[in-house]
Amino acid sequence: MSQTTHNTKRFDTLLVANRGEIACRVMRTARAMGLRTVAVYSDADANARHVREADEAIRLGPAAARESYLKVEAVVEAARRSGAGAIHPGYGFLSENGAFVEALDQAGIVFVGPPASAIAAMGDKSAAKSRMANAGVPLVPGYHGDDQDDALLKAEADKIGYPVLLKASAGGGGKGMRVVESAAGFQAALDGCRRESQAAFGDQRMLIEKYLTQPRHVEVQVFCDSLGNGVYLFERDCSVQRRHQKVLEEAPAPGMSEGLRREMGEAAVRAAKEIGYVGAGTVEFLLDSSQGQDGAFYFMEMNTRLQVEHPVTEMITGQDLVEWQLRVAMGERLPLAQDELTITGHSFEARLYAEDPEQDFLPATGTLTRFAMDLEGAGLDPQRVRLDSGVETGDAVSMHYDPMLAKLIVFGDDRAQALATLNRALAALDVQGVVTNRAFLQRLATHPAFRDADLDTRFIEKHEETLFAPRRYSIEEYAGAALVGLNQLSRECESDSPWDRHDGFRVNAPHTIRIALCDPAHAQDDDDSEAVVVVEGTRADNAGPWHLTIGGETLTARLDPLAGDAVAMTLDGHRRRLQARRDGNVVVMVDPRGETRLFWRRIDAIDHGHHEAESTLTAPMHGTVVALLVEAGARVEKGMPLMVMEAMKMEHTMSAPADGHVASFHFQAGDTVGQGDVLLEFAPDE
Repeated sequence: MSQTTHNTKRFDTLLVANRGEIACRVMRTARAMGLRTVAVYSDADANARHVREADEAIRLGPAAARESYLKVEAVVEAARRSGAGAIHPGYGFLSENGAFVEALDQAGIVFVGPPASAIAAMGDKSAAKSRMANAGVPLVPGYHGDDQDDALLKAEADKIGYPVLLKASAGGGGKGMRVVESAAGFQAALDGCRRESQAAFGDQRMLIEKYLTQPRHVEVQVFCDSLGNGVYLFERDCSVQRRHQKVLEEAPAPGMSEGLRREMGEAAVRAAKEIGYVGAGTVEFLLDSSQGQDGAFYFMEMNTRLQVEHPVTEMITGQDLVEWQLRVAMGERLPLAQDELTITGHSFEARLYAEDPEQDFLPATGTLTRFAMDLEGAGLDPQRVRLDSGVETGDAVSMHYDPMLAKLIVFGDDRAQALATLNRALAALDVQGVVTNRAFLQRLATHPAFRDADLDTRFIEKHEETLFAPRRYSIEEYAGAALVGLNQLSRECESDSPWDRHDGFRVNAPHTIRIALCDPAHAQDDDDSEAVVVVEGTRADNAGPWHLTIGGETLTARLDPLAGDAVAMTLDGHRRRLQARRDGNVVVMVDPRGETRLFWRRIDAIDHGHHEAESTLTAPMHGTVVALLVEAGARVEKGMPLMVMEAMKMEHTMSAPADGHVASFHFQAGDTVGQGDVLLEFAPDE
C-alpha cells in the first residue's frame, strides 16, 4: 500500500505516558524510527529502567498513580516542557481516557491512538452493543426487555436455545443468577432467581442470555488509518485467565479454520469502522468451542488501545505494531493492505508477575538481585525468543503499580515447536530476590490439556487440582538439592573451624554429610515429611564424585558449575543441565520440566554444636523480624527459640546454638534484614 500521506502530523519527539515494560518497548521502536524519546516518572520510579533508557525524563509527582501517571495536566505540561509533538499512552493509565485525548487536542499534541469519540463509543457497553448490532457484529443472544411475563420469558429462552443464563437485572455477586439446562427446569429456576433478586436487591426483573459452556476468549487485532482504510492482523487466543486476567496468550488461535478467521476478522473491522476508529485496537469475542472448529462467536468488547499481548501478533506477521501506530498518528496510510498480510508460524506470550501463586497470587515486592536469561546455555535462538521487560538486575519492585515484570514471547514453526521453546525459555529465565509466577507458568505450559489446546476461559479453574497439587519429589530431585545446597555452602564457608567444614571431614573415615530436605511449606512442621540424604565421598572438592544414599538407594553423583547459575549434574551417569541456586535455606532447581524448591538443612552440623558455638547468629535469607522471643541478657539453653523471621510469607525460628546467654539484639520486630545480617550477639557457656 502506498505511503503517501494525508493531513500529515509529523513529529520528532515522542513522550511515553507510561512506565515499565510497555514504556521501554515503545521507546525501542521510536528510537529505531529516529525519534527523540521522553519518559515521565513518579517518585517511586525515579531510577526505573524506562527513565534510564529515555533521552530525557520529567517527574510527574508522588508515587501514587493518581498523583502522577493519571494526572492529565502534569502529563500535558511534561510534553510542553520537553517539546514533545506526540504522546503514546501505552496501555492502562490514561490510554482509554477521552478527557486526556481532548486535552491533547486542545494543546496541539498528537495522541497516538483513536479519537476521543471512538473511546467514548466503546466505553458505554450498552450503547456499544447497540452499535455493534447495527454493524452486523454478532452479539450473545439474549433478552433484555421490560416485559417480564413468565410466558414471554420462557418463549425467549426457548428461542435463544438451552442452556441459558438467568440473571437479575439489578444484580451482582452471583445473586439471582442460575444456569437453566432445559425448558423443563425453566419455571423453577425463574421462581428461585426472582426470590433471590427480590431479597437481595428489592427488584425481580430478569435478563436472559445464552450460556456458553466452553467459551474461548479470542480477540482480533485491527488497524485503521485516518483515510478510512482498515485491516485485521488475525487473531489471538487469550483463554487461559485467572480472575479475568490473561496469563498465557497465543497466535494464531489453535484450531481456527480459514473461514472462521476471515469471518471474525471482517466483523472486527466493521466494528472499528462503525465508530470511526483510527490506530491499533482489539475486538474481543467469545467463541463457543462446544460447537467444534467453526463455533459461533459473539462480540464482548473493544479495547481502544494497544494490547499487552500484541507481541504474539508481531511474531506471526513480522510487523512492528508500534511503528504502525506512529505512522498512522503521523497521518500516513496503513503500511499494508489486507491481502498483503500473512501468518507465519506460531507464537506464545507468558506474563511474568511478581506474585505468589501458592498464596492466592498475592503481589510481591522486593529488589531483583538477579534478572537474566541464558539463551545460549539453553540452546535457544535469540531470533525466536523475546523478553519485553521494564526491569533489570538491581531494580526495586514497588507496591504502587501492577506487578507485571516482563513478557516472555517465543516463536516456532508450529504450535508444538513454539510450546517447546516456551518451556525451555521459562527454564532459562533466572529471577531472584522477588517471588514470581514463573514456576506456575511452567506448570500451565506443560499441562497435557494446554498442550492439546483444550482451552476455555475456565481452564485454570477446571484444572486447579493438578495445577496446585502437592509436590511429590523424586530421588533424583532430593539428590540434586542435596548437592546444590552443599556446593553453595562450600562457597560461603570461611570459618577455619573443623566443625564448620563443608566436606564432611572425619579422622580415619570417609567424608560424610547428612542433609535433611522437605517442601518449604513444611519446613517448620514437626513431622516425618523430611527426606534424609547421606552424602559420602573420598575427596574434598565440590564436584565429587559423591555417593548419595536416600531411602536405601545409593547414587554416584557429580556437580559441575557452568556459566551463571547453570550446573551440570550427573547421577549414575545421567547428566542433566539445569539452573540451580540456594536462596537462603531453600534450594531452587529449574529445567524445562519445571521448578523444584526444597528446604535444605544439615543434620550433622547440629551434632557438632557443643564443640564450638558461634558468638553471632546471622539471617539465612532476606526477610522481616516478626518477634523477639527472649530479652537481651537472658540465659538460654541450646535449641531454645530466640527470634522469629518471616521470609517469602514463611516464618523461620532462630534458635540458640548452645547453652549460654543473649548478649544483645541488633534488630527489633518489624525491621527488615538482609541475608547474612548479624541478628544478635550470643555468648556461649565456657
